[in-house]
Amino acid sequence: MATKKVIAICQSGGEFVTNKDGSLRYSGGEAYAVQIDQQTQLSDFKLEIAEMFNFSVDNMIIKYFLPGNKKTLITISKDKDLQRMINFLGDVSEVDVFILSEEAPARIVSNMPASRSSRTTVSEAVVPVIAPLPVNTINPIDEVEVDIPNEASLFDIHAGINDENHHKAAQQWENTITGVDQRFNSFSEFREALHKYSIAHGFAYRYKKNDSHRVTVKCKSQGCPWRIYASRLSTTQLICIKKMNAKHTCEGAAVKAGYRATRGWVGSIIKEKLKVSPNYKPKDIADDIKREYGIQLNYSQAWRAKEIAREQLQGSYKEAYTQLPFFCEKIKETNPGSIATFTTKEDSSFHRLFVSFHASISGFQQGCRPLLFLDSTPLNSKYQGELLSATAPDGDDGIFPVAFAVVDAETEDNWHWFLLELNLAVSSSQQITFVADFQNGLKKSLAEIFDKCYHSYCLRHLADKLNRDLKGQFSHEARRFMINDFYSAAYAPKLEDFQRSVENIKGISPEAYDWVTQTEPEHWANAFFGGARYNHLTSNFGQTFYSWVSEAHELPITQMVDVLRGKMMESIYTRKVDSNQWTTKLTPSMEEKLQKETSIAVSLQVVLLQGSTFEVRGESAEIVDIDHWDCSCKGWQITGLPCSHAVAVCDCIGRSPYDYCSRYFTVENYRLTYGESIYPVPNVDRPIQIESAQPVIVTPPPTKRPPGRPKMKQVESIDIIKRQLQCSKCKGLGHNKKTCKDLLQNI
Repeated sequence: MATKKVIAICQSGGEFVTNKDGSLRYSGGEAYAVQIDQQTQLSDFKLEIAEMFNFSVDNMIIKYFLPGNKKTLITISKDKDLQRMINFLGDVSEVDVFILSEEAPARIVSNMPASRSSRTTVSEAVVPVIAPLPVNTINPIDEVEVDIPNEASLFDIHAGINDENHHKAAQQWENTITGVDQRFNSFSEFREALHKYSIAHGFAYRYKKNDSHRVTVKCKSQGCPWRIYASRLSTTQLICIKKMNAKHTCEGAAVKAGYRATRGWVGSIIKEKLKVSPNYKPKDIADDIKREYGIQLNYSQAWRAKEIAREQLQGSYKEAYTQLPFFCEKIKETNPGSIATFTTKEDSSFHRLFVSFHASISGFQQGCRPLLFLDSTPLNSKYQGELLSATAPDGDDGIFPVAFAVVDAETEDNWHWFLLELNLAVSSSQQITFVADFQNGLKKSLAEIFDKCYHSYCLRHLADKLNRDLKGQFSHEARRFMINDFYSAAYAPKLEDFQRSVENIKGISPEAYDWVTQTEPEHWANAFFGGARYNHLTSNFGQTFYSWVSEAHELPITQMVDVLRGKMMESIYTRKVDSNQWTTKLTPSMEEKLQKETSIAVSLQVVLLQGSTFEVRGESAEIVDIDHWDCSCKGWQITGLPCSHAVAVCDCIGRSPYDYCSRYFTVENYRLTYGESIYPVPNVDRPIQIESAQPVIVTPPPTKRPPGRPKMKQVESIDIIKRQLQCSKCKGLGHNKKTCKDLLQNI
């Protein structure tokens, strides 16, 4: 079969223009044609582009439109992405590719009305529509001889204009003020130009007059004649410089003239970089500002400047809550069949938000196993909160998000509400197996809300509790053995294997043995559990989904939800396209597992016992009932795939082992899972409320992010147990021989 060739029209140097319907088009710049095929490596493609546009390969970003969707851009970051783009095209032989640079990202111009609600960063795959805001605006004041207000928010800096790097970065601002008769659209624009001018020329200034009618500014150095006066031009809204003495006698920066950098100014400087690199660290911000402008910022100042820049790009956190009613309606309008609902407290402050897209609901009901993982992750946004989620495994054991909620705190009441909404979304005649924590009221709520469901206690949470309860009683090594035996007991398929593992725990500690046997093994041990969880015993299955959350948790609430929507949309589309290339009956990972069992089956001996019952001999003798899909090793029942013993019986009687695999592992079912699509939610302004209607008011929750750097939740394996301090003399825990009381008493 001939390799498919595609002409990539590579474009750079222009800008994205947002049309009124939310779609994008690229305007201006240069374009070159490059021929690529399915064998083309991304590194080779980048090198060819770098030569064309004189870009650095390291700073290059390559994007293209999602086929048939001019609102969504896909990023090419690895070879598989490049090959997938070619597969997406089908019979089309040309594709528009947009080349951006981290140093100079493509500008985005909106044809839509500018408002904070339209400045929404929707996802990594979706280009944000950004309306620029005036920065560094100073409130009018009428006092004479005042300095720039809010002393605490300013950074006093002394730097030399002769510094080459500083001059190189700031020289672009040397002519922001040109002299008498120069005009500006507003006082804000004039003040910003003046600020940049002072940085470029290395001097500090103060306001003598600064109100809504006139601004008088003089050099801060005593006796220096530099002065400027601007006021409104008669009969217009323009601001005009009426007088200016451009001469300095203070010798400017040559005598360490200090100038000041507000957080707003730093925010305006880093805004473009932050747009391309959302994880731009405060330390890197401080280093870049020092290198390029000669201004020294501490970590706190850089962090606050980043917060200002982020709000300029993303819009107000507070306003995002007011947009929730409209946002929920737009989700249901653009994705019919979806559930998007929220509640507020008595004081109208935000309480909780639940979202489940129609594509997720349909995919779970049509193609996924009736298995759901419930978990939570903290949100380190301005107003904190928790994200609750319900995820399912698809036929290839990939994560499939079904529903999620943003709540003010992880409480029993919020989990109960989440499960009520989830029940409405996934209502099914099938019994659902939940893998979830046993605390936070989940045990009670699951039994009340879901009829005859199975609740598997999350093994990670159980092991963590066991480790905490035993801490201080046993050595690091003893606890490690107990935790390992506990895991072995949980995964043991047979009763005798389970008993062997718990007896090992009893040999170390009878108290630990009692703890394990009293935690209802029927809810966590394979040997007793009645539901089908396909050997998934922990609730943190959805790590990919939680990584999406960690990328977006600092965004305003509506934008965070939209980022998750964009990630889910791209994942569904990608997996749908990938599965169309599969030629096997089972999904790739399940096909690999079945082939592994098949290779083992070759060495097994099969003996017919009676009817459909066979004895299979190998290292052990197992009984297989082929008609009832049962094997005494329990592997078939636990995983949903024929074990090696069942495969050996199939080979013996001339049947296909594929006929005895769970239907959830077939490619056909996988395609049903991803049969529906998630559609973009347009970034439109909030409509004018009808006078007779009572608008729903939503204010931010009262909780705010505490001071200091936020702590990130790290999901670690329970096997990683911190070693306790142990005395080398008395062998006691929690101290060393220097502080050993027994040793000190004997001296």
